[in-house]
Amino acid sequence: MASHPLDRPIWNALNGRHRDLAHGGPLACRYLPDISPFAAACDASPESQAALAQLISPDCIVALLEAGEIAIPEGTVLEKRATGVQMVARNLQPAEIDERVRPLGDADAPDMLALATLTEPGPFLASTHRFGGFIGIRENGRLAAMAGERIKPDGFTEVSGVCTHPDFRGKGYAGLLSRIVATRIEARGETPFLHAYADNTGAIRLYESLGFAIRCDVTVLVLRGA
Repeated sequence: MASHPLDRPIWNALNGRHRDLAHGGPLACRYLPDISPFAAACDASPESQAALAQLISPDCIVALLEAGEIAIPEGTVLEKRATGVQMVARNLQPAEIDERVRPLGDADAPDMLALATLTEPGPFLASTHRFGGFIGIRENGRLAAMAGERIKPDGFTEVSGVCTHPDFRGKGYAGLLSRIVATRIEARGETPFLHAYADNTGAIRLYESLGFAIRCDVTVLVLRGA
């Protein structure tokens, strides 16, 4: 029985629409190091695991994310293991028009990185904004909140990078921006999905209120080269 594209979203994206952002070969690949730490092996065979290990140097880390258990390649060190949930839009609440919302791009990259570093919505590096689809709200010139797109298996796009500066929380920015990003994904004929750590009940409740439902649990591994 064929697996669902979202069971292995990293592998399917890197071998599909994100092939131009990938480094590696047919047995294992990862995103370019300044874009994202995510990586994946073709399968659990020794050959694929060895190829994945070769992409992980001692001075860098990679993150693996899949449904079910994930093999740890020999020659790597496990830095972190966590359980997350994968959520898919089932009954998306329409996004209202808000003139404060603006597209974010290269000129905003330093502010985006600073906000993500402060709030830790997930891996966000110097060029993560190249995934595209990022929007934000500024207050008095400061980037108050943002959201965007990330992993893109065929037919699906992940809502990601959702974060709000502590000084501007409680205004509904995260929900507003998430709805706008997800609505645009649906308008392209794709299905929005997202991830959250299983113990982040506040985020899960927010996404459920927007029309997302939990599809499955996922395993998250952070590895470093030995």
